[in-house]
Amino acid sequence: MSGSRRPAARRGQLVPVLVGLLLGGCQADRIPAPAPGALVEQTLFTSGEGGYDTYRIPALLTTQAGTALAFSEGRRNSRRDHGDIDILLRRSTDGGRTWSPPQVVVDLGPDTCGNPTAVEDRETGTVWLAFCWNLADDEENLVIRGDSRDTRRAFVTASADEGVNWSPPREITEGVKSAEMRWYATGPGIGIQIRHGPDRGRLVVPGDHSYPASDGDLRGARAAFGAHAIVSDDHGASWRLEGVIRPGVGEPQVAELADPPGRLLANLRSYAGRSRRAQATSDDGGASWTAPRDQRRLVEPVCQASLLRYSWPGEPTGDLLVFSNPASRRRENLVLRASADGGASWPRALVIHSGAAAYSCLARFPDGRIGCLYEGGDTDPYERIVLATLPVAALIGDGLR
Repeated sequence: MSGSRRPAARRGQLVPVLVGLLLGGCQADRIPAPAPGALVEQTLFTSGEGGYDTYRIPALLTTQAGTALAFSEGRRNSRRDHGDIDILLRRSTDGGRTWSPPQVVVDLGPDTCGNPTAVEDRETGTVWLAFCWNLADDEENLVIRGDSRDTRRAFVTASADEGVNWSPPREITEGVKSAEMRWYATGPGIGIQIRHGPDRGRLVVPGDHSYPASDGDLRGARAAFGAHAIVSDDHGASWRLEGVIRPGVGEPQVAELADPPGRLLANLRSYAGRSRRAQATSDDGGASWTAPRDQRRLVEPVCQASLLRYSWPGEPTGDLLVFSNPASRRRENLVLRASADGGASWPRALVIHSGAAAYSCLARFPDGRIGCLYEGGDTDPYERIVLATLPVAALIGDGLR
């Protein structure tokens, strides 16, 4: 695996994002790339190296102590979503400049361990990693139809030393998966710990599932996709299922909003067929959610995306959320966006990678740089997993207000 840096693809070029006539009648945006020299990229996982056919599903977390943790699925024999899949980790203790060799965090034999979703408990310093397991030959379609030999199960593992060592995986399926749920996934990406309001201190890990729906038509079953949150109020000792978001959404990422205190925003992959992301909010720590609504500005090809609280009111950059996804009808054109109004609008945007791109995960590095760990390649989005970093000023200039 290579830790070498490479120049950003097609830097300085304007790339059109399709939000025009096909997507609602407004004129198409033209989104710039970062200024020359602002964007630095490092390849952390290269498909075909290290004994794995493909690396997918990035998750990136920076701890309070400044350690950066970059997770990935290692798909040993193929790029399929099932089979022999492990969870790997690379660590950086110098702000993402150099990285440790990959270490295997979870390997449960020949079966599937995936959807890594990391969250730090800021009160204890423990990093929790939620993930899912299934038998190697129980592919998603079989699970949704109820034809699989087993089902999808949820687990957690934890590290108390900045990702050096991890506890044995502990199954939490019984507490976080309802009887109606068949397909089930954590994240992928990151969770959050609520900082304000009545649910302060709660750990929130987003996820998705399939469920029976009389009007649904999903993989040959009367079913639909939905999203949910699992939470812990006792520092990870126990986890429970909270509210669901339905219909037709999945793979949520969650951020805490500044006003009112403790409100949560979920940004969701949408199956509505309108090539846009969806959003929902919760005012009770994830116990209930508003119905998902289109976010017209956020074009998507039906893919995972990332949402991050970068800073709070009173900090130099103010109330700032950042977002990344492939802003196209296809898995290509990875775009980074900024919002100063809780995700209602996204007035600033930069193209990070104009070629093939898919899943991504955002983090704030100790020196303030934005980090985006993403799947990308020259012709295929699963060629490598790349870390792109850039100063926040490259995205927002002197500010959004």
